[in-house]
Amino acid sequence: MKPPAAKKIVSLLAGIALAVAGALFTDIRPPATFGEAKRIARDIHADDPLTFYCGCRYQGNRIDLASCGYRPRKNPQRAGRLEWEHVVPAWVIGHQRQCWKKGGRDHCTANDPVFARAEADLHNLVPAIGEVNGDRSNFGFAMLGGSSGQYGQCRMVVDFQARKAMPPEEVRGAVARIQLYMHDRYGLRLSRQDRQLYEAWNRQYPVSARERRRNREIACRMGWGNPYVGEVELWRCGFAGAMTGLLDTARRLIRDTLDNLLDTLPKR
Repeated sequence: MKPPAAKKIVSLLAGIALAVAGALFTDIRPPATFGEAKRIARDIHADDPLTFYCGCRYQGNRIDLASCGYRPRKNPQRAGRLEWEHVVPAWVIGHQRQCWKKGGRDHCTANDPVFARAEADLHNLVPAIGEVNGDRSNFGFAMLGGSSGQYGQCRMVVDFQARKAMPPEEVRGAVARIQLYMHDRYGLRLSRQDRQLYEAWNRQYPVSARERRRNREIACRMGWGNPYVGEVELWRCGFAGAMTGLLDTARRLIRDTLDNLLDTLPKR
């Protein structure tokens, strides 16, 4: 085979490889802003619309409080509204960065790329009842006693005096794995007591199928998963939907390359 023909075949193989990569990974890009992250998070949770802490069903921005036996503590209007909560609060992230001292959250979002990435990290974003989000505020998590009926049948506990919150058992493992991931990925400080608590919750409450599915969906949008939840095979992201376009691209590349290859062969 003459060198020009060999080069054509190499170009064909390279083109097909690029087509595969392009078809499978074109849409994998982390959100650039918190607003974009909220829109993507809504899509990710669309097939399983349940609030994170209380398990209430929701549609759009409205929550069906009766679906989970939630009873508003103080603010019925906010209780009926869906909000997207940072499990590791933006306040906690920002207070460990210089930008916060210069102008708070807005200044950090505009001027600190690391903060902006952390603020828009989908792994840290969960759908929450507005009242619970507001009550929890920037409180850290801890083991607390009493007040189990604070929100009706929802077992979320907020201790305003201690400035601590305790999530229901059903999500303690997920909370722990999000906390550990965020502190590792963004170099956040974590007290020894908090790390021990989250590591204990991580062991005590195994990864659920729902949590694993969420991790996979987020990884396919951002490009990486939460390693505390499990590995994600990114090549599978959007595989079925990409196949039609991929095959069309491959056929076109093969046809065009073979046509060019025939032109390089000696004429008889």
